[in-house]
Amino acid sequence: MDKSIERNSIQQTVPNDPKTGKPYINTVAAVAIAPSGTGSELSEYVAQSIGVIRESGLPNETNAMFTNIEGDLDEVLRTVRDATMVLASQGYRTGVTLKLDIRPGFSGQLKEKQRLVNKILNKPE
Repeated sequence: MDKSIERNSIQQTVPNDPKTGKPYINTVAAVAIAPSGTGSELSEYVAQSIGVIRESGLPNETNAMFTNIEGDLDEVLRTVRDATMVLASQGYRTGVTLKLDIRPGFSGQLKEKQRLVNKILNKPE
């Protein structure tokens, strides 16, 4: 994370992506993608979507309820679309739950948020 960024600031300067020159809008997404009407066990289907997310190259982590993804907003949304289409294109009715934390000027938040919470919880009183 850039040390010039003020975590508690309401507004940040939006950096440009050095590759494209376009504004880089960092986004952390929590996404759950699953088909309907396929029975009680969804793991085989969910794994197909998670495979697409992992192949995207974006930082990600999967837990019991969601897969978290971090990257530029356009890349994250494209990845969610592609992960959804792997099921929808097979003809399955597909539900998507998506939550976005859009925080320009930041990066590495998948790990940084965990670090900050752990620091607070382990802080001596």
